[in-house]
Amino acid sequence: MSKLAVLGGTAAVPPARRQVEWPVIEDDDRKAVLDALDGGRLVSDTDGETPVSLLEREWAERFGHGHCVAVANGTAALSLALAALGVGPGAEVIVPALSFIATGLAPLHNLAVPVFADIDPVTFNIDPDDIERRITPRTAAIIPVHLHGAPADMDRIERIARRHGLAVIEDAAQAPGATYRGRPVGGLGDMGAFSLQVTKNIPTCGEGGLLVTGDAGLAQSARRARQFGEDIESGRDRDYVSHRLGWNHKMNALQAAFTRAQLARFDDYERSRQGTITRFLDRISELPGLTVPTAPPGTTHVWHILRFRLDPAAAGLPGATPERFRDALRRVLRAEGVPMSRYQLMPLPDQTVFRDRTGFGHGYPWAALEDAAPPVHDDHHPVTRAVLRDSFTLQKRHLNPGSGELLDHYADAFEKAWQHLDVVGQFAGVSA
Repeated sequence: MSKLAVLGGTAAVPPARRQVEWPVIEDDDRKAVLDALDGGRLVSDTDGETPVSLLEREWAERFGHGHCVAVANGTAALSLALAALGVGPGAEVIVPALSFIATGLAPLHNLAVPVFADIDPVTFNIDPDDIERRITPRTAAIIPVHLHGAPADMDRIERIARRHGLAVIEDAAQAPGATYRGRPVGGLGDMGAFSLQVTKNIPTCGEGGLLVTGDAGLAQSARRARQFGEDIESGRDRDYVSHRLGWNHKMNALQAAFTRAQLARFDDYERSRQGTITRFLDRISELPGLTVPTAPPGTTHVWHILRFRLDPAAAGLPGATPERFRDALRRVLRAEGVPMSRYQLMPLPDQTVFRDRTGFGHGYPWAALEDAAPPVHDDHHPVTRAVLRDSFTLQKRHLNPGSGELLDHYADAFEKAWQHLDVVGQFAGVSA
């Protein structure tokens, strides 16, 4: 049994094998960006066909969406979706307590109030039962997040939404290519938002986002709001008339060109990832006290982030707290060359921006709801808190389609750590 690297032994992951980059940047990406730069059509409101309009068409065709609107980033996509659906002041929007901050900020950007629902302990997605508990007469929309690339329980969410007359906006930032009962995520609700940020499964060279919908009217409303509330039409002179409140959320041509090149290779990348990642997860799934992520039944998981839950008692360390066991394992695995980290350090409702309710000043938009009943046990979210206590994540390195060998080394490191659980227990404060 080899010595742990944290104690001076040889690391399971050779240093020379640790540099697996994401995104993969090939000559096709460079050429696409240079062609866009030389083409002169550098903004999305240029007359005629542009890299942005081509990306919108190709994304819609690849994933089966009726309409696609390219925007500056995924946060803008969520905000524009709410605006297109008329969700604004006086409204509440139910979002999961575990997500990236943008999911909670998007309602605020529209002067609506985010209401946080707890999550499922296995999928880490929003819990439909808790959605129902948090609906009030002010609820206007639900934003389910397909967190880490695993589709949320959309059948139940859609039934709840229909029963209460609510809009559904899918936050699919981490899930392009994921499917739910054979249908692509993003197109299951009224609107769907994707992120093209450089770490995502389909990236751009920086920031970018896409908004999809099957409703032509909603798409048109989003296009208006994307650029100052104007109607921009190919072949018609711009009149600079703002018909509604709008923003400047346009995507530029270089971002679109880069993503088009990445989109062309996505299917090949995804096939490789499904093989290498599932092999890695299968190999370590039997380690006691470790729960690996799985695809919910009837879905395709695209593994944007891999979250592992830990049970010290099941690992033979009943005296260790989940937090200390997690931190001890993270220390050991990082020394072995596995870059384990924590995705989100707290539930969204604990973030200062939501806890202090400063908002736009004078407590708005919350102040507009002062006459409403207080939210249901808004300070609890026990499942979210438990997941954050006893889990850690692997991010980005596994997305490279050539990461199979690296993941094999990661599995070696996990197995090595489990061979030394007595030492891990000492790091976690458990006496021998």
